[in-house]
Amino acid sequence: MRIKEVSDRTGVSARLLRYYEEQGLLSPGRQENGYRDYGESHVARVQQIRSLLDAGLTTEIIRAVLPCLAEAASSKYPAPDFLARVRQERSRMVERRDWLSKNLQALDDYLGALANGSSK
Repeated sequence: MRIKEVSDRTGVSARLLRYYEEQGLLSPGRQENGYRDYGESHVARVQQIRSLLDAGLTTEIIRAVLPCLAEAASSKYPAPDFLARVRQERSRMVERRDWLSKNLQALDDYLGALANGSSK
């Protein structure tokens, strides 16, 4: 399928799809005329990439992790290096969550103080 169809099916712009290719996250085939040729597996890969990006991973980390995901999912004993990398990313995400929670609480406190002050 062409890039437009992948874009329509995934909700990811053609520009981002080309960027993912530049970053080594996608490897579509090429037709004789040079057009990108995506398969059904590319749609799933784009959805997976979006999910990982939404979780806060960088394209660099995703590039390193993507090849391992299928193997790790089907293996009882994933590679120790892979597990260490995933644990490291998880810790980073927990720190980010905690930081966001503190900021959210500060905003809630501020809005609460404003609401209490304006009701007087």
